[in-house]
Amino acid sequence: MAFTASDSRRRASVLRFILAGSLLLTGLAQARRVDAPPAAGTLDEVVVTGERAGPGLWHVRGHGSEAWILGTISPLPREISWRSLEVERTLAEAKVVLVGKPFEINIFRVLWLFITERSLLMVPGGRSLKDVMPAQLYARFALLRSKYSKEPDEWARYRPIIATAFLERAALHQAGLSARLEIGAEVRELAHKHDVRVEDVKVAGLGDFLAALKTMPPETEEKCVAGALATIETGLPRLVARAQAWITGDIERIQSLPEPAEVDNCVAALGSYPRAADLLAQIRGTWLGALEAHLTRGEPALAVINMDLLLQPGGLLEELRTAGYSVDAP
Repeated sequence: MAFTASDSRRRASVLRFILAGSLLLTGLAQARRVDAPPAAGTLDEVVVTGERAGPGLWHVRGHGSEAWILGTISPLPREISWRSLEVERTLAEAKVVLVGKPFEINIFRVLWLFITERSLLMVPGGRSLKDVMPAQLYARFALLRSKYSKEPDEWARYRPIIATAFLERAALHQAGLSARLEIGAEVRELAHKHDVRVEDVKVAGLGDFLAALKTMPPETEEKCVAGALATIETGLPRLVARAQAWITGDIERIQSLPEPAEVDNCVAALGSYPRAADLLAQIRGTWLGALEAHLTRGEPALAVINMDLLLQPGGLLEELRTAGYSVDAP
């Protein structure tokens, strides 16, 4: 089966979801912090201390009601101080705020997972990363690890996709970016201040993430490890530019920034991996159902949704238009 550029963009969110889940599990289970300040890097930090509006809101109308969508991205600048006057104005009209439900997980469950699902997260049989990663990939990993970590054996016992996710987070930190910043949490706080009800939308859970890891073919994992390494090697300026574009509300700029070729290879490999396609369809369908439910009830809603899910070909905005809703761009 051939995969087009549209197919690749359509599945990119699944890769980000898998990597984010990897960081969540290992970050909670590991005692020392990966976010400790590393040595100075080659990229200028993106330091944003003033308030920035971020992108405008999409306006959805249908069934005599309306909804607004705030698109979010990750990673964002660590020092961002975000405030959207447009969001606050919208909260004066919205009856409910829809935000993705965070993973329901705590340290005790993580420890239980490391005992019961250790083979999903760690290199089995007392081996190390060097034993299971192709030599060329490991050489790239080791070179980057020497740049972003002071410890020569950092992450050596994790399986390749999780070790590489850790390495990517360290590189993001050095570039002044963080995947931990959550705009949804900020909007949640604003909603409480404006006495607007908040509704959690459970788009995917820990079980979905574990199922994706459990059934991921080794060749797919290798391609996605290569994609993550390429992002660290050459793609950090793109992520910085993407973050800056989000801060200024430049959606066209966000759409124009291409992924490294190895990331496209990874996403194409995920395209032949049924669990990835199913997971993305589940996430998109859940959001569509949540928005339609409130529009049908005549209950104006403000939704906070990942921008990749909105903008990708065949994404949520297209699905809303196909379902007969009017969607106005910011």
